[in-house]
Amino acid sequence: MSNTPSWTAGHSGSHEVSGRAFAHRQSKMLSVTRENPDSGRMGWSWKLGRFAGIDVYIHATFLVLIGWLVLMYLGRGATPGETAQHVLLILALFGCVVLHEYGHALTARRYGVATRDITLLPIGGIARLERIPKEPYQELVVALAGPAVNVIIAGFLWVYLWFSGQSVYEAFNAEHMMSGTYPALDLFRINLMLAAFNMLPAFPMDGGRVLRALLSMKISRVKATRIASVLGRAMAVLFGIMGLMGNPFLLIIALFVYMGASQEYQASRWEAAVEGLSAKDALVTNFRTLLTTDPLTRAVSLLLEGSQHDFPVLDEQFRVVGLLLRQDLIAALSREGGNRTVASAMRPVTVSATPDDPLEQVFERMQVAQLPVLPVFDSQSGKLTGLLTMENVAEVVMVRNALEKAQVEAR
Repeated sequence: MSNTPSWTAGHSGSHEVSGRAFAHRQSKMLSVTRENPDSGRMGWSWKLGRFAGIDVYIHATFLVLIGWLVLMYLGRGATPGETAQHVLLILALFGCVVLHEYGHALTARRYGVATRDITLLPIGGIARLERIPKEPYQELVVALAGPAVNVIIAGFLWVYLWFSGQSVYEAFNAEHMMSGTYPALDLFRINLMLAAFNMLPAFPMDGGRVLRALLSMKISRVKATRIASVLGRAMAVLFGIMGLMGNPFLLIIALFVYMGASQEYQASRWEAAVEGLSAKDALVTNFRTLLTTDPLTRAVSLLLEGSQHDFPVLDEQFRVVGLLLRQDLIAALSREGGNRTVASAMRPVTVSATPDDPLEQVFERMQVAQLPVLPVFDSQSGKLTGLLTMENVAEVVMVRNALEKAQVEAR
């Protein structure tokens, strides 16, 4: 089965947790991102290749699945040739799953949303988009693209079956299902099942995203996400009950759906929390800088002196030319010691912000660039006016939610 693509990355009220607790959880998540910029990609996965500009990985558990299938078929008395047929059918099935994820990824690319990678798991595929399309229509189209690919594949197979004289109705004959003797019939049926299963309203699966997009056309995105999330978690419980009846894959899918629905709802609340704020509202103006010619030991001293973890780096003309992040500093020290200069470990500045930029947009830039800090330059003079850090954004949200709660309680 094809799992939901991972499309990632509060107001007061009876359905909201406190702003303090929410900001604390968000800050912890951003801390993990700071320590490991590639933390979103799954461990124990190997790169299969890069196609259409997107890296495709296979998870180690997928190889375990193949091994288990080989042992199962051989244990049932299948010949090596018959076992190979079954394995090839499974590989063809997961080829369709990869195409399903490319449907999402390439459609998202049309709207300016890049895909970091696609990972193949035993329960399906996950396409890791850099962000979720904000426009309901765009999210609707991206969500429908995956199942549409499966329908198109089924359509091509139907044409092939028709010209070869095979009846498509035989695809649903219990005697033929997954026998390995009629691979075209099996793939025809499976692609229809994939499309139908993914369209179930189990947010954040495709059907749940379609529901959220349609609701967002009429109500706020946070409310639409809450409704879709509640329904998604209910569907996850149903999957879990069905899984306990003998389908372990449904149990795993239930876990993915339940956790995914909760995380998506938290993300939507985070977006609502920073709505209307600009970069200047979370700007850090008390910070230290480094020169490109400074030794790494100077950076270590500044790191240990205070709470600042990441530093803007200036050249001889005092222009910002890079950022020295804590994880890059530690990595450089472990490789070369402290005798090298800051310039050898810094990252060039590729993204920045101005004080009046909407905070939500700046936060997205930080996530896409996988940076825990961003320099903010005055839009007129071009001078460095401050830094925007993930931790400070979380603190601003915490303060804002606390004030909103106080206003509600004072009424």
